[in-house]
Amino acid sequence: MTTRWSCRLDLAIPVNRSPTIHNMVSSGLIRYATCATILFALLTPVSPAAVLLDIEAVPHLDSAGREGYRDFLVFDKHRAFAIAPGGAWSWKGGEVTAESASQHALSACQDDSGQPCILYAVDDRVVFNEKSWARLWGPYLNRAEASSAQVGLNRGERFYNLTFRNSAGKFISLSDLQGKVVVLHFWGSWCFPCRSEIPELQKLYQALSTSSNIQLVLLQVQEDFDVSRKWAVQQHFKLPLYDSGVKGRAMSSLTLADGRRMQDRDIAPAFPTTYILDKHGIVVFSNTGPVSRWPQYLPLLHDVAVRSGK
Repeated sequence: MTTRWSCRLDLAIPVNRSPTIHNMVSSGLIRYATCATILFALLTPVSPAAVLLDIEAVPHLDSAGREGYRDFLVFDKHRAFAIAPGGAWSWKGGEVTAESASQHALSACQDDSGQPCILYAVDDRVVFNEKSWARLWGPYLNRAEASSAQVGLNRGERFYNLTFRNSAGKFISLSDLQGKVVVLHFWGSWCFPCRSEIPELQKLYQALSTSSNIQLVLLQVQEDFDVSRKWAVQQHFKLPLYDSGVKGRAMSSLTLADGRRMQDRDIAPAFPTTYILDKHGIVVFSNTGPVSRWPQYLPLLHDVAVRSGK
């Protein structure tokens, strides 16, 4: 008995992204990969072009990131695609030189994520360096290193030991949460960028529903806790809101566990501001301003949960 078979691989590149993509699809340049092409690829070494086209190989990209990478692949030279730990990404195309495209992609990625970024691909080459990528995560200090770390807001520093109330009205401090990764978020219902970011934080919170070792802590600033909580309830958000102790717009300081107070702007230069603290309370990430896609940071959060706290 003879068995006949055939196959067709669709690259599923959206045609509504740009005239360039539409023209390439219409002309058949990137529409199909035949079985013969697939078999040939299996019998020959992987080419640089094949590596470039492997979207799944780009670390941590979500669906929006994968679409962005598809757009990058078919755009005019010179072009560059940059990534950051946690899933942030950016690309730039149509530049005069590859160097210019690289600089613009890295700058945009840095501005969007607040994290160090590296290049994944430039023009038709993958330039991703796994060793450099691994060094961007962390730093993950051991217990002794963390206990002697300088107190501050920068990566590698131990965050200030703030105190606040939980939903039951009990006083707790950040030091009580050591052993968990903490996403510490400063916000207010009076702040438009804060309100615009809350839906993304809701998505992140839902995605972390089964992660008992990652804790979100949302602290209101420059307004009473009841005001911020009422707004969240009205908008049907269910988030872990904590009472910072602030009582209205006239109050601009936060309380430390030792009784001292700090100006909120000394911790958060603008609102919203977010810090990710490892299991020892060490800053591993910070961002001033709203984050447009919080779920993209799930890989970073899970990495911190696994690798910190030793």
